[in-house]
Amino acid sequence: MEFLTVHGADLMFFVFGALALAAAVGVVTLRNPMYCAVALLVSFLSIAVLFLLRGAEFLAVVQVFVYGGGIMVLFLFVIMLINQHQLRETRKYGPHWWLGLVAALVLGLVFVRAFYPAVFSDPASSPPAFTHVEGLALGNSQAVAWVLYRQYLLPFEIVSVFLLVAMVGAVLLGRRQ
Repeated sequence: MEFLTVHGADLMFFVFGALALAAAVGVVTLRNPMYCAVALLVSFLSIAVLFLLRGAEFLAVVQVFVYGGGIMVLFLFVIMLINQHQLRETRKYGPHWWLGLVAALVLGLVFVRAFYPAVFSDPASSPPAFTHVEGLALGNSQAVAWVLYRQYLLPFEIVSVFLLVAMVGAVLLGRRQ
């Protein structure tokens, strides 16, 4: 009966995993685009918590900033630009909705079977909290920053300029005449 023991981190994993899954289902099934956007935001934030639970602080922060912030602003911008009252009414589910449900269940069973040892693993086998970069013991976020700003500074700056140009272009395109 030792396999039924659930630790606090495991419980949080299952709670936020179920929340992310329920929010993802809400994104697909809700009728109102604003409710879909809120469900998508809940899904993004739940995934960020899952990253935190695995010790990937940098990925959690990027998830919140890029997806929770930037992508959600883009989605809300598009939702506000379309006229929802002129959209034609469509059926919620197609005639073959049950095939999608069967495929989702089969895929879920394949994932559970493939990742069962990884989900219920021993906490002692989890990755170390510190990563060694150039002989220094750094935490996860420090190791990413060390490599990013030492070895990949020029590509990082080029991407930031491209993102700035895209943001200015989006503001100019969205401006009213």
